[in-house]
Amino acid sequence: MSLGWPMPGRCLWLLLLLAWGVPALAHEVRPAYLELKESGSGVFDVLWKKPGRGEMQLAIEPALPADAQPLTPVITRLSPNAAIQTWQVIAPDLRGQRIGIDGLNNTLTDALVRIQFADGSHWVTRLTPSAPSAQIPLQPTSWNVALDYFGLGIEHILLGLDHLLFVLGLLMLCRGVGLLVKTITAFTLAHSITLGASVMGWIQVPVAPVEAVIALSIVFVALETLRKDRGHSSLTQQAPWLMAFVFGLLHGVGFAAALAEVGLPPLHIPLALLCFNLGVEFGQLAFVATILLLFYLLRRIRMDLPRWSVGLPPYLIGSLAMFWVFERSLNL
Repeated sequence: MSLGWPMPGRCLWLLLLLAWGVPALAHEVRPAYLELKESGSGVFDVLWKKPGRGEMQLAIEPALPADAQPLTPVITRLSPNAAIQTWQVIAPDLRGQRIGIDGLNNTLTDALVRIQFADGSHWVTRLTPSAPSAQIPLQPTSWNVALDYFGLGIEHILLGLDHLLFVLGLLMLCRGVGLLVKTITAFTLAHSITLGASVMGWIQVPVAPVEAVIALSIVFVALETLRKDRGHSSLTQQAPWLMAFVFGLLHGVGFAAALAEVGLPPLHIPLALLCFNLGVEFGQLAFVATILLLFYLLRRIRMDLPRWSVGLPPYLIGSLAMFWVFERSLNL
């Protein structure tokens, strides 16, 4: 069974046209984010981020418990991809009450909620359009932490279009199931190493240059796919697992940056880190399985496409990745 370009070449370019139409989805699309950090007895600093573009923002707002009374005015600032608001509230009995996001049920986005108490305990949950509110537990359990961070890991990989395009490039580059398994395993091992090391503070790498190099890694894979299709041989094509491991180290730093936005519960750091990583791997394997199934189905469809369409997928992937390289380089 060949997993190189000949199998998906009939129709894969149609799918990549969808990716071409949403270049901002790599790491810029985030769920809404609500954070309450206890700075004094019953006093919480509130941070609220909702995605949007300039003045165009989603019609969603935090629904804090009824006894959470504002202490300071709301300060609002706009970033390219979100509206950010900060203020203080007093809520002496926050545990056991419900918190939610008004209007979330009318959207297609999720919202991350993180509450940090003065005693060092954390509570993190993910609200969805079908479940726009949740009850703050009296004391978070290990099971709650495991489920929440597993879900966050799945969500991050499935919203990380750049990571998915890199994996898609590996699928196009590898020939044979054995080589594909070896390559995906190397990528998984590498980003698991740097994810853990970054979160634990053992290594510190500036995020902005890493994000630019991650985009560059996609360009590299796309070029190698084109070289393979034209009959050129290279070490990358013979041992894609080696390239996947090297670039996987960088992708792991990107995962760590996303996890840093949410934070880890001090009492459950190893469990939260493990479950987040397991969620990332589960989402990645689900993506690979979906693409392989799609390749199989498309192979059974007889379609007459022009010869020039054969090279279109790697060109689209590489062009989109180069856009990210330039965009992210401006942030260095």
